Amino acid sequence: MPKGYIIGHITVKNPEAYKEYVERDTPILLGLGGSFIVRGGQSEVLEGESLERHVVIEFPSYEAALAAFNDPEYQEVAEIRRRNAESTIIVVEGA
Repeated sequence: MPKGYIIGHITVKNPEAYKEYVERDTPILLGLGGSFIVRGGQSEVLEGESLERHVVIEFPSYEAALAAFNDPEYQEVAEIRRRNAESTIIVVEGA
């Protein structure tokens, strides 16, 4: 079965407040079967436009990734990200 991924492209607007999101989302997503593959780090846009920060979280399946994103506990914490960052979040099935 193909794995599922949550991919986030994020530009943090309020770094101090965003720290709470990172502290609280990590245990939730790990507990839902996620594994952080990419979390920030150096990047370079070679074509097109993008936000500043990139995150890739691997899940056992596409359905598990969707369920994790839609989890009520995660959605509560996601409001912190929405208030303090610009973001694009994508759920994708792996090859």
